[in-house]
Amino acid sequence: MSIYKLLKNDGEARLGTIETKNGKIETPSYVVVGTDGHIRCLEPEDIPKTQTQVIISNTFHLWKSLGDEGLNEFPGLHEFMEWSGPIMTDSGGFQVFSMGSAREHGTGKIKQKPSGESEAGIVRVTDSGVYFQDESGEEIYLDAELSMKIQEQLGADIVLAFDEPSSPLHDYEYTKKAMVRTHQWAERSLEAKTSDQFIYGIVQGGIFEDLRKESAKFINNFPFDGFAIGGAFGSSFGSKKGNTFQELSWVNPLLDKTKPRHLLGIGRIDDIFEAVERGVDTMDCVIPTREARHGAIWVKGGRFDIKKGIYTADDSPLGEGCECEICGEKNVTKSELHNLFKNKELNAARYATIHNVYFFNDLMKQIRSAISESRFWEFKKWYLS
Repeated sequence: MSIYKLLKNDGEARLGTIETKNGKIETPSYVVVGTDGHIRCLEPEDIPKTQTQVIISNTFHLWKSLGDEGLNEFPGLHEFMEWSGPIMTDSGGFQVFSMGSAREHGTGKIKQKPSGESEAGIVRVTDSGVYFQDESGEEIYLDAELSMKIQEQLGADIVLAFDEPSSPLHDYEYTKKAMVRTHQWAERSLEAKTSDQFIYGIVQGGIFEDLRKESAKFINNFPFDGFAIGGAFGSSFGSKKGNTFQELSWVNPLLDKTKPRHLLGIGRIDDIFEAVERGVDTMDCVIPTREARHGAIWVKGGRFDIKKGIYTADDSPLGEGCECEICGEKNVTKSELHNLFKNKELNAARYATIHNVYFFNDLMKQIRSAISESRFWEFKKWYLS
């Protein structure tokens, strides 16, 4: 039985629901990042105020911080986070890229390093699994079986198969090798899973059409509960923005339409519209939370830096018409938030995070409404204008 229910199509855009034991996710939906088992700068009681439906946590980082003994005693992410809604965990696969070829190629999540500047990776990838070098120089080993065990101990509703994301700067030969490993690890992840958690298989294949299609067909043939489309997306990784959406156009038509599709690591405003237009149901990104901590406030017209001096005496709301707690109930103005950041007050990042997370979740709510009324294309055109 599928965990996904399709309610309506508007072109390829899909309105639906994902049913988990800890609640229903209305899709399309933003998946808010809670890397270490909490959303940075927020208290548990803040989360419901942001319209958040689902949170994703990082298997690798939690494994590193808790250790084997800590995992054995871990109460599970729901109790740890004081969150009763759905939770996802990634597999640790992205760290294979971010701590390996991303360093070697001089690319990063935030920005690309100057041309030619790189550093040695601290991972060693083998067909069986991956060796990560820790702070002491010792190697720690992670593979599909251990990733599944850790994710079971973390207790998320939806887990991801272990994979190796390739870099857009990898050549065809290496990208294919990484894809084959991902497929082998996908099979091993399924075999190793002993819990009743839902599991998504991950489609890889880099920027190459034949590999992406091959990967989609391969993963689609296995009894996964849903799919994740993976890779090192975005210009900060050396990829062209349009590549991501071209890859979705290759992949999504080959995936079972009765199962949910998750796009890993994408979430700017225009990205959201492009992904939804191509049939993506959920997506995760650090943008709302990470940028909030640095004073970047998201509104319909884009984002602005609240720390700039022009907001010192600006008594307008953060977002015109925004109904988040910060703009509404608390009626925090641009000048007030500017001064909180200037004085390094703890509530500065908290207020900014509540606003940003609410903003992105509310945008998804508006997109769902547009799909339900068969006006997604008109809404996209109006919003992005």
